[in-house]
Amino acid sequence: MATQPAVQAAPPVTIADIRAAQARIGDAIVRTPTLLSRTLSALTGATVYLKFENLQFTAAYKERGALNTLLQLSDEARAKGVIAASAGNHAQGLAYHANRLGVPVTIVMPRTTPIVKIVQTESHGATVVLEGDTFDAAYAHARVLEGERGYTFVHPFDDPRIIAGQGTTALEMLEDVPGLDTFVIPIGGGGLISGIATVAKAADHPIEVVGVQAELYPSMYNRIRGTDLPCAGDTLAEGIAVKEPGGITARVIANIVDDIVLVGERCLEESVSLLLQIEKTVVEGAGAAGLAALLEHPERFRGRTIGIVLCGGNIDTRLLANVLLRDLARSGRLARLRIRLQDQPGALFNVARIFDQERVNIIEVYHQRVFTTLPAKGLITDIECETRDRAHLDRLIAALRTAGYETSQVELA
Repeated sequence: MATQPAVQAAPPVTIADIRAAQARIGDAIVRTPTLLSRTLSALTGATVYLKFENLQFTAAYKERGALNTLLQLSDEARAKGVIAASAGNHAQGLAYHANRLGVPVTIVMPRTTPIVKIVQTESHGATVVLEGDTFDAAYAHARVLEGERGYTFVHPFDDPRIIAGQGTTALEMLEDVPGLDTFVIPIGGGGLISGIATVAKAADHPIEVVGVQAELYPSMYNRIRGTDLPCAGDTLAEGIAVKEPGGITARVIANIVDDIVLVGERCLEESVSLLLQIEKTVVEGAGAAGLAALLEHPERFRGRTIGIVLCGGNIDTRLLANVLLRDLARSGRLARLRIRLQDQPGALFNVARIFDQERVNIIEVYHQRVFTTLPAKGLITDIECETRDRAHLDRLIAALRTAGYETSQVELA
């Protein structure tokens, strides 16, 4: 990390490179706003500014580095075309700007890629090649095609041109909010945080740079700290679920990033939900990682003036719905209660009357007579209901138990 002595060598990216990238790409990307969130500031105890990169045309910051790279290619390289391996935001950002510039673009994706991502990438003018069942297999095939057909490979993060493009986000943030003293930035391969840290360390006042990784994929954390935590699992932050971080980015992070923290899935889910409810903005799991760090490590950031990049908004609508419903359940506004009844006329009516008395809305009723360990004349009823808050739910449960009903709440994992 930045506190450790390191061999000084010429940095792969300088502040001059990032300023040049800003001039190069400025006319073709959205200059997204950096806005104060009063509610999130009150919630976290920090002064929280959000950079809305989910408002880019392809809904992610990846356009910046992709465009900066494309604009520096020779005429010969442009004519032959570019290639990348990606099933995410890099694919769409590269495809969009390559097509806009008249550069042929091929994207290699694993066969397991959801059809919606294939269609979105093709809609930006890319030729999509499906190869292998993993990203590594798709990446290997892309490098083969690069050699066979003379394409230029555009790496998603481990390229100085990519890093310089991504760093333009920090230039804009400091132009809008000069008083930022902390950046809290997601880390996947490390391109975004490498560019932002380069800007931060060239500022006219000290700015701390803290990286964020999902607990399930602490690859850069392992690389920098020398740990061996496992990298596997289904994380909501799939955009930063990288098993092998970049070599260039790892060197930058080791030299000038101050810290890396890990966040759990529950905080990632809560952050996606809060950003939609409070800021009325849709972010993917990786895009919510900065806020998740503030929620999971409040003492680490309290009192700071913090810049967070909402780096992407490409989240599956069904997954988003599931995240929102789970958050309602955890907050007590949505619940499933398991109630033991006697199998006799009026039993369910009498229970429903208590819900009415407590002004609780019943959403679904699941009546179970057969698949239960109760005696033949007993039954279990699961009732999904909607309450105002946790206290309202607690009053309902107390009223049911006072009436003699054995009641328990079906909890989320």
